[in-house]
Amino acid sequence: MSMNWQQSEPAPALLVHPPAASLDEAHAAIELWEHYSRKTLDSAQRLAVELMMAEGPDGRWAARTTGRCEPRQNGKGDEIEVVEAWGLIQRGEWILHTAHEIPTAKSAHRRLVDFFQGHRDLRRLISKVRYANGDQAIEMTSESDGIVVYRTRTAGGGRGLDDISRIIVDEAQYAQSEQLASSMPTLAVNPNPQINFAGSAGIADRSEWWWSLRKRALRSAAGEESGEFAYLEHSAERVELSRDGRVISESPNPEDQESWPLANPAFGVRIAEDFLVEELRALGPELFAREHLCVWDPYLGDEGGFLPYDAWSDLVVTAPEGQRSLCYGLSASDTGASVASASRLPNGDLYVDTVKSAQGTDWVVDYLVDLFSRRKTPIRLNPAGPEGAFIRPLTEAGVKTVEVSARQYQQACGEVLDTVKNGTIRHLGQSGLNRAVKSAQRRDVGKDGSWVWVESASGVDLCPLKAATLALTGVTAKRPPRIHTLKKES
Repeated sequence: MSMNWQQSEPAPALLVHPPAASLDEAHAAIELWEHYSRKTLDSAQRLAVELMMAEGPDGRWAARTTGRCEPRQNGKGDEIEVVEAWGLIQRGEWILHTAHEIPTAKSAHRRLVDFFQGHRDLRRLISKVRYANGDQAIEMTSESDGIVVYRTRTAGGGRGLDDISRIIVDEAQYAQSEQLASSMPTLAVNPNPQINFAGSAGIADRSEWWWSLRKRALRSAAGEESGEFAYLEHSAERVELSRDGRVISESPNPEDQESWPLANPAFGVRIAEDFLVEELRALGPELFAREHLCVWDPYLGDEGGFLPYDAWSDLVVTAPEGQRSLCYGLSASDTGASVASASRLPNGDLYVDTVKSAQGTDWVVDYLVDLFSRRKTPIRLNPAGPEGAFIRPLTEAGVKTVEVSARQYQQACGEVLDTVKNGTIRHLGQSGLNRAVKSAQRRDVGKDGSWVWVESASGVDLCPLKAATLALTGVTAKRPPRIHTLKKES
């Protein structure tokens, strides 16, 4: 059966629809909430409510589990409030609303209390409101018999509750397995249960459970059957799974303001541009990307993953012969440096090789002096990178250097990606270069689609990959095949 799902503006970065048959109840709930709140949901919020309240052919919720991810202050609280208000008024649901922090639980409780108490016909439906910390609740009269209880998540936070209809997991980026184990079994005997996760970008070492939901959504987006499940994420990050199940991420340049609306449906309405400008200054690019662009810290067990590592693994060769246009590149970091070579093989494929990679940088000048004396080939480097510090000592030691422009480097990064995808680059399978390729993320630069390699939060050294990319900037373009013609006999 076809479904006329709400189209979100901006478009979601990740969206999984459940196997639904009707959105009638979702639309009725939205209409009720908008009438009493005197607010209007935006298109992204309407879609979020539809995903939570879509019904299957049997009249039960189409999704038993839902996930909603976006930066803070974009209106997740309103989305949850729509569902909770309808559940209390029309369905008599017993709801457990959990949060990581006490202030978050108190804020959600206060919002819903204000929603009901602001109208006489809703106020009469309330039997009791409990305000004590750890015991906040709204109990409805026998007319609806619903109740919502607010708890902070602990290992025992959901114990002692029975026959819960719905669990809200707010601040889902902090949810832990043991905490969820205390609350999720309360859904077991309910004939139509649902659990709704809502949070912002995943945090390193804190968001394993949240990541498991995101990976379920990614598998579904890749064509795998996900069951009674729905997921909606607004983010400036673009993610997908490789063939071997690893997360491949494209992270935005946090300073590119054109990426800001992609992650923030409330941008220009409830979130002002000048506010985000100040946040960028205060937080710095990395934290700003996580908190306001919904760029997740890397998945535990993955080291990054923009390049298709499974394709890279298929391109290993033994030491080749007959290389042309041999070039060298140098890349340095706070912890070490790498020298790489690049060339073109007789069949036209590119070839990269880590010549030397080691901790520290005190070896660099002597090594390159010796290399240049033997090869007479200039060393290519990025003058704006840490290796730029070697330009003067190398020049003074008689080593020729080539300063690679930003544009040349950006083009070479793109060439690496294209040739890996097309299978037209070869390498020796060296461990350091493999780790760098497996870990590398990308960072957008400028507004023309250009990008460069950037380290992931895993801390894996990218110098071998950066050095190879710099070396590639000197390799001549592939020559067209020679056309042989037969001379006419006289």
